Amino acid sequence: MESPVIYFKDQFSKRLKSDLTHHHIVSPFSTIVRKEIGDLVRSWRFIVLLALIVLTFFGSIYVSMTNLKTAVTGPMEEGRLLLYLKILTTTDGSLPSFHIFMSFLGAILGIGLGFDAVNAEQQNGTLIRLLAQPVYRDNLLLAKFISPVIVITTLFLSLSLLMIGGGLIITGVSIEWVEVLRILSFVLLTVLYVGFWLSLSILLSVKFKQATTSALTAIGIWLFFTIFYKIVVNMVVKAFLPDPAFLSQGEVLYYNNVILNLLRFSPSQLYTDATTVLLLPAVRSLGPLTMEQMAGAIPTPLSFRESLLVAWPQITGLLAATVLCFALSYYLFMRREIRG
Repeated sequence: MESPVIYFKDQFSKRLKSDLTHHHIVSPFSTIVRKEIGDLVRSWRFIVLLALIVLTFFGSIYVSMTNLKTAVTGPMEEGRLLLYLKILTTTDGSLPSFHIFMSFLGAILGIGLGFDAVNAEQQNGTLIRLLAQPVYRDNLLLAKFISPVIVITTLFLSLSLLMIGGGLIITGVSIEWVEVLRILSFVLLTVLYVGFWLSLSILLSVKFKQATTSALTAIGIWLFFTIFYKIVVNMVVKAFLPDPAFLSQGEVLYYNNVILNLLRFSPSQLYTDATTVLLLPAVRSLGPLTMEQMAGAIPTPLSFRESLLVAWPQITGLLAATVLCFALSYYLFMRREIRG
């Protein structure tokens, strides 16, 4: 990997005359972002993660396309309704759908791109020399977050366009505008989910001096929320809440809401709930409904605005967690002694 000091010297020396001629000063932030994107794209770590995501995407899409052939070629027009959303959600059980896969792989992608964002620079001795250049600390930390987000956004937008193009070629069914909005919302939500784990891994890279320690801590947090958190919630519910077999209908509804609210402290649960609503318009609620609420309901898919309103608390929760992790990393990094 190219040394940041050499890179900055080359960049500033090459562009000094042209900048002075055109009375334009190159922003150090944009220079760092370009360097980080270049180093990220050329790294073997990103290539391995990219191959994992792409293979998972094409595997899920292949299973979906295989199961949609009968629906597309049949005489019923219902099979053509929101076809491209079905491509992302339909499965035969051999492989999970792509949005279910991303609840696992998105965390690995975010952790893999950010666990050594700061401590690796300090271990290599380049952090103090980098900050000796005309670069502010906040610009450096923000570039460490923005650069992977740009790459991740480009990746998922490209995969979405490939899916739409493949669907047009194979099925010949034109895409509807509501599908475009829902797919773009799914892409932005996936970027936000990966961004949460990225900001968490950057926080750990600022907190710990060793990259291995920050990586193991981030993986431990991911494993806790993915595997052990549901077990802990079930144990707490059984210990402190009564048996639902002896509760009335209203008490059972409250019982289920308590369990769902506890599970939604997990980022993967927030992501799964939000993507389910955005990609499946038939889902009208993320919680239990009473018979009174179901009575008189018209069995039609929700509009994009209504689905967005249902998923908005989950989206807000992910956004707040991402901002909180990045704010803590910003606070710790601005007060950190880097000369030692």
